[in-house]
Amino acid sequence: MIKRLLVYMVGTLFMLSASGCLVAESKYLKKVGEADGLSQELATLQQAHKKLTLENNELNVRFNKLTGDAAALAVDKKQLEEILRAKSDTLSKNISEARQQVAELKIENSKLNADISEIQRVKEEKVKEVSGTYEQLLANMKNEIAKGQVTISELKGKLTVNMEAAILFDSGSAEVKTEGLDILNKMVETLKNVGDKAIRIEGHTDVVQISGSLARTFPTNWELSAARAINVTRFLQQQGIDPRNLSAAAFAEYKPVADNATKEGRAKNRRIEITLVAKD
Repeated sequence: MIKRLLVYMVGTLFMLSASGCLVAESKYLKKVGEADGLSQELATLQQAHKKLTLENNELNVRFNKLTGDAAALAVDKKQLEEILRAKSDTLSKNISEARQQVAELKIENSKLNADISEIQRVKEEKVKEVSGTYEQLLANMKNEIAKGQVTISELKGKLTVNMEAAILFDSGSAEVKTEGLDILNKMVETLKNVGDKAIRIEGHTDVVQISGSLARTFPTNWELSAARAINVTRFLQQQGIDPRNLSAAAFAEYKPVADNATKEGRAKNRRIEITLVAKD
């Protein structure tokens, strides 16, 4: 009985021992599997960590670059703001100066317009005066004009009375004859009222040269034309015309108004011209 019990107990212990070994082996295998899984997971995590580290480094590089760019942009922005401020100040100053210049130009233009208006007014008055003188001379010398002995012209403010020498002088003479004095007297009152013009008396001849005994008095046509112009000028002074407004000029045969090849043309060239011109 005791022997059986021992055998039973030994068997039981053997069975328990075997069972315990099986349990221990199962746990071991399980732990080994868990360890392998953890190892793989660790390897995966290490790879992920390595990848993340690289990405982090790249991000840091990009961050540093962007930070540098941002700093540079901030500097550029400040510089641009300073440049724009300076340009704005300059532009404002230029605009202010331009406005001042425009205002000054407007004032100057206004003055110029006023001056132009005044000059135009004076000019119109002078034109009226010349025209009035022209009309008076036409009326006073209508008979001589009708005979073709006198012509009166007005051009650009210059009035000219052209008289053939024959109505003032005898042939070869520089003394104004009585009929000539009467003709000149017709102009005196009108010429007395011309205070703002210079009165110039011009002597002209034809191309025929002086000869014979007359040449002792007038060697050339210069002397004859000058003497005739001076005698007319002296007569006008004697009639009360201001001598400061008078002048005499000689042109001899060198300013013809007609063809010297014809008798009629030579008659026209022998003349006295009284011109009213602006004072110097």
